[in-house]
Amino acid sequence: MIGIIDYGRGNLRSVEKALAATGFEAEILTDPAALPRVGGLILPGVGAFADAMAALRQLGWVEPLVNYARSGAPFLGICLGMQVLFELGEEHGAHEGLGLLPGRVVKFPPGRKIPHMGWNTVHWERDNNLVQGIPAESWFYFVHSFYVSTPDESVVVGRSEYGVAFPALVGRGNIWGTQFHPEKSSRWGLKILENFGRRVEKSVHLSGN
Repeated sequence: MIGIIDYGRGNLRSVEKALAATGFEAEILTDPAALPRVGGLILPGVGAFADAMAALRQLGWVEPLVNYARSGAPFLGICLGMQVLFELGEEHGAHEGLGLLPGRVVKFPPGRKIPHMGWNTVHWERDNNLVQGIPAESWFYFVHSFYVSTPDESVVVGRSEYGVAFPALVGRGNIWGTQFHPEKSSRWGLKILENFGRRVEKSVHLSGN
């Protein structure tokens, strides 16, 4: 079972339906106490970094999410859900994120229409379980005004470009994030979610749950 976190900042049903299309069952979670019963977790998100972190804190999700990610269980952040995996967001001032990956979330430089909205290609920087079976330079759907800047290039799995090259898919160990929306990205977006679901299956099998 894959859990989808409901903190009032994500397209929950779209993610749930996309997972179902790949053959994986999901449950929308409104209470951190439900975390032990899911084998993998998705943190979706739309909107502002500060608002998302405030909602996660108010609803008691921050510490349980950090502990869950550090337990080794598969964890995927989508769009804003990817951005809050990092240490700091610079939208409307500096705000702490979950701190699971190194880096900060910064605004696109002037010169392009903001937000970056629509289809764009992603270049794979390195092999990763999440991109198995997906060709280089595949197209994915983006909607965002800020992007991740990280000092650790080893976490960057895929990169896209919109006036500046930016991380489109990140990953370290059991933690991944997509700046694009896989649930809105047709065939290859569904493949991302399928690959994540298979990692959840493998993790649950190895843990004996």
